[in-house]
Amino acid sequence: MKNTTTESFNSCRITFKSIIPLIILLNIAQSAYSQVTDNPKKSGHFSAAASVTNNGISFIPTFSLGKPAAIFDMSAGKKRLSFDPQLRFSLEGKPWSFLFWWRYKLVKTNKLALTLGAHPALNFRTETVSANGINKELTVARRYAAVELSPNYWVAKNISIGLYYLYSHGVDAGTVKNTHFITLNGNFSNIKISKQFFMRFTPLVYYLKQDAHEGFYASSTITFSRKNFPLSLSAIFNKTIRSNILGSKNFVWNVTLTYAFSKKYVEQS
Repeated sequence: MKNTTTESFNSCRITFKSIIPLIILLNIAQSAYSQVTDNPKKSGHFSAAASVTNNGISFIPTFSLGKPAAIFDMSAGKKRLSFDPQLRFSLEGKPWSFLFWWRYKLVKTNKLALTLGAHPALNFRTETVSANGINKELTVARRYAAVELSPNYWVAKNISIGLYYLYSHGVDAGTVKNTHFITLNGNFSNIKISKQFFMRFTPLVYYLKQDAHEGFYASSTITFSRKNFPLSLSAIFNKTIRSNILGSKNFVWNVTLTYAFSKKYVEQS
């Protein structure tokens, strides 16, 4: 699926300055969703985050951007069902990938959570074509469909271990038809640094298979945050153990600054 209107994407350039109005809009949304009542019958949640990173990384190497990027996440839902879209762009304003997740919590207890998810997705690539001797850049969107299964078990209040499985199918010609992504992960949250500052550490190892190619990797994410403060700073470190997958690098890392908020709300009758 080709999109010849690259100019329209370029007109929506995302820079550090253009993220400021988005933060203002997120604050407005936060205020709107903070108006709650005491009626517990119809409750839900809404959250949003805007992130800027020096290096757009994906655990699936063929989907990595490899340069500075902006990422916008949202989540809205009631009870067990949520809609969690993620829109990712390069800082030049070109789209990187759009994912439109739907997730359902099959199991939700104090100790165990089991989530099932599915999404359609678009991954964008810039290709140069020649027409009448003139080279033009076209933004090409490649379609994917994916499902995920994610069980997590809480060992303690702030410590959990889990598995994650994702299957992705490339719809268009030239895409990877079958991707299997399996992780074993841990999550250590609310690690106290001081009275106001906390850290979260998320290590994982994962196996990736794309058609006839496969690889093993290790990764870790460290996040620093302040109590009751919307900004956080995180870093991802990813190491290839063994892989023959196209685009795999021995070691990659990034640093990401995120502005986020989350609110629970109750509908007025």
